[in-house]
Amino acid sequence: MGELEAIRTFLTVAEQSSFSAAARRLGMTPASVTRTVSGLEEELGIQLLLRTTRKVSLTSAGAAYAARVAPLVQGLARATEETRDLQKVTAGSLRVSAPMSLGMKVLPTVLSQFSIIHPRTNVAIELSDRFVDILQENYDLAIRISGPPTDKSTIWRKIRPVPRVLVASPSFLARNGIPKVPEDLTTLECLSYHDQSKTETWELSRPGQSRIVEAKGRFSINNGDFLGRLAVAGEGIALLPRFIVEEDLAAGRLVEVLPGWSTPEIWLTLFYPPYEQLPLRVATFSDFFEAFIRESWDAGAPT
Repeated sequence: MGELEAIRTFLTVAEQSSFSAAARRLGMTPASVTRTVSGLEEELGIQLLLRTTRKVSLTSAGAAYAARVAPLVQGLARATEETRDLQKVTAGSLRVSAPMSLGMKVLPTVLSQFSIIHPRTNVAIELSDRFVDILQENYDLAIRISGPPTDKSTIWRKIRPVPRVLVASPSFLARNGIPKVPEDLTTLECLSYHDQSKTETWELSRPGQSRIVEAKGRFSINNGDFLGRLAVAGEGIALLPRFIVEEDLAAGRLVEVLPGWSTPEIWLTLFYPPYEQLPLRVATFSDFFEAFIRESWDAGAPT
């Protein structure tokens, strides 16, 4: 491995405070990361990192070295990116975070079609329903379904609204009764989407009226598809993006609850680090993704 790659490996270990975490980020084995950093230390004749059983940290010499070389590595990466952009080359790697349900339903087709047009772009998709920190976790972009961003350091791009719907199975409603107003939900089993163990609240409104209901129940899950399966199984009422439950609604496995009430608007959105200008491969993938979504969803696919 060359000196530049060794320096990049060292900087990643320093950022992650872990050889194993750095190995996952770089697509290497922990042993190869350890050897690479040890080789760099041997070449420099100084110890860059303190290793303990619990954590890896910088020595004073390592901190000084990292402060000097990190801007050089970042500048070289920018120069490479700008040169590729000038030549209209999309080759390179792209690291994308996406929510689990949307990713499973949409991204296989997106990647398959994108690779035909841009075979030199390597795309790494990581599916998670948590809100990743795209700056700290080194993503080129994140696909999210959410309201407006709270992290002001990022750039965001709205793609389209994502309608949501309250649903339950016919068997659940037959056993428990059909709610007429939001207050009826307080006596029924609700399936909550939770984020870090927080109970979900549902804000429901219609002209001249607004209600907030706490989604109390035995189950709280951090994945929409899982909640949809529980709803189909008759375990309660769930509030979900329509694209997740579209097929179950069409087949009669689920029905809408309180159809006259609506929820606050959420959007399918792309989030970026604070680029001065989007790298060409990021912009190209973003444009392709947006065109695919608008064409497929607006043509009658999940809405």
